[in-house]
Amino acid sequence: MIRELVCDDAVLSTPCAPATAEDAELAQDLIDTMNSLEDAVCLAANQVGVAKAVVVYKGDDERDYVLYNPKMLMGLGPQKLVESCMTHEGESRVTRFIKIKVAYDELVDGVLVPRKKEFFGWEAQMVQHMIDHCKGKLV
Repeated sequence: MIRELVCDDAVLSTPCAPATAEDAELAQDLIDTMNSLEDAVCLAANQVGVAKAVVVYKGDDERDYVLYNPKMLMGLGPQKLVESCMTHEGESRVTRFIKIKVAYDELVDGVLVPRKKEFFGWEAQMVQHMIDHCKGKLV
């Protein structure tokens, strides 16, 4: 289901609760919503008004990916960037790492399974942006 984006800073600045396997439908809604928007490459649940730690992004391979409960474990190669966001007006100056390692959960056969993955470049930047959303950080 395609959901409306929420631009309310009070909603977006609320840290997200941990996601569970029951949030699979929410993840699909995020994918549907992201793919319905022009130029959208990532989306967090709080951007559609649900304060759960679920994020989606479009990978370099053009596939859609879901991360439940993402947490950055390490970052290398900090750089200062200017980012914009679909649900927050204006631009933000941020520090993003070129390479990151992230712990997250993946839904496998109805169960959340812990995973770790390294991200580089553009994908690393998107994932960091989404992790900030989960923390309630306005970006």
